[in-house]
Amino acid sequence: MDTGAVEAEAEILGVHECWKYLESTPVCRIAFPHGDTVEILPVNFVPSNGTVLIRTGEGTKLDSLPDGQAVSLEADGFNQYGTIAWSVVVKGRAVAADDAASHQEASDGRLSPWQAGTKDRLVRVTPAEITGRRFVIAPPSRWAPPDPDGER
Repeated sequence: MDTGAVEAEAEILGVHECWKYLESTPVCRIAFPHGDTVEILPVNFVPSNGTVLIRTGEGTKLDSLPDGQAVSLEADGFNQYGTIAWSVVVKGRAVAADDAASHQEASDGRLSPWQAGTKDRLVRVTPAEITGRRFVIAPPSRWAPPDPDGER
């Protein structure tokens, strides 16, 4: 369906805008190699000092990441009206962050576990690359196939 209207392009976000969006949400997904596959897990996190801290428990897949493991994080969201969406991707390396200073950062950032049980392991992701985009959400009339009965 060609209406002749020009579609708005996705706006590429600068690094500072990416961090602003990351600070606005407590949830992201982390992707990392695990055996002969790739795992993708939702995690709660807190941006801290140009890095991302994730809390996990002993014996979890995240806890088993070797120091220096390449990972990707992805967070996204909408404005309050649901008309503009954003997405931020962080690519970097994960390392265990179990020192007292990291635990204080997690506490100061209110990084708390979602589930009951001991979740006292921290993983810090140091970004090598951070990218993001923002775009206007197209209404269904712009992407849905035409209704053969003329109803919508």
